[in-house]
Amino acid sequence: METKIIDVQDNEEAGIQEAAELIKKGEVVAFPTETVYGLGANGLDETAAGKIYSAKGRPSDNPLILHIDSIKMLSMISKNIPHMAMEIMAAFCPGPITMILPKKDTVPDCITGGLDTVGVRMPDNDIARKLIELSGVPIAAPSANISGRPSPTTAAAVYADLQGRIPLILDGGGSSFGVESTIVDCTEDKPIILRPGAITKEMLEEIFPEVSIDPALTQKDKVPKAPGMKYRHYAPQAPMVLLQGSQMDMLGAFAKELARYKKDGKKVGILASHEVINLLGHDMVFDYGSQRKLADIAANLYNGLRFFDDKNIDIILAEGTTEKGMGLAIMNRMKKASGQTIINVG
Repeated sequence: METKIIDVQDNEEAGIQEAAELIKKGEVVAFPTETVYGLGANGLDETAAGKIYSAKGRPSDNPLILHIDSIKMLSMISKNIPHMAMEIMAAFCPGPITMILPKKDTVPDCITGGLDTVGVRMPDNDIARKLIELSGVPIAAPSANISGRPSPTTAAAVYADLQGRIPLILDGGGSSFGVESTIVDCTEDKPIILRPGAITKEMLEEIFPEVSIDPALTQKDKVPKAPGMKYRHYAPQAPMVLLQGSQMDMLGAFAKELARYKKDGKKVGILASHEVINLLGHDMVFDYGSQRKLADIAANLYNGLRFFDDKNIDIILAEGTTEKGMGLAIMNRMKKASGQTIINVG
């Protein structure tokens, strides 16, 4: 299969219409969102959704998120919509947040992994919402990458993973947030964050008196409430070691680990802030931004994880961040990318 790329960065409707026609025919297309690129198909068509799992090599019990362009479309896929969800939509939608809601029978079980709930979000991206509108159906879409790999934030990254597996990629430029949406369970008495993202716990606490976090996000021995969170994600080709802890001691820790690996003849890649990189004096590096600007780190993270794939390195040493605010989402991805191989600094 030849994979076509259409540049729609100026919201070229003809290209989006071509993608919508493929969706209507039961095919899959990759498209941009504000978080990462998604791999989309008709979310009410079991056969079409199956092509997503096949193209990605995705486990069948890992549910898909349905993307909508309006509140009106929400009524096609969810019943008894909780008031909590309506408050979230009013405050943050369109935006990088997914709500877990009771599903209607119109949603195939393969979308939800057999659960009676479904994840729904309204992307804050004009191209994505236009594609949904022209398709006329909710679009099921996980990230547009091979399962387990770092999520793509550019059309080029999608092409690197899925060339020959899908018919079309809509190139809408780089994603702005760079990490997947926050997932919030809206079926309980209070909101529960199942996956952290750009909409932080602190932001949700501005409209809800109490917000919980799934214990599995911070405790290794807990089973995640969201089925997809049990799998390893975001992994670069080389093994990665995550250095987490005191920023005051971070430079010394990097120097020590770098010297140890070099002594063993290992070629090392460094994924870190420019505060560390500028003082370390190593040549194989990816600067993900300043520790004072977590949004920049989030936007650059997946590009950094992919940067070393063709550099023939043996190990990646990566610098962690705070776990407050946006840092919780960043560290969630970095821990998974490292397979929980972590050195506590200081």
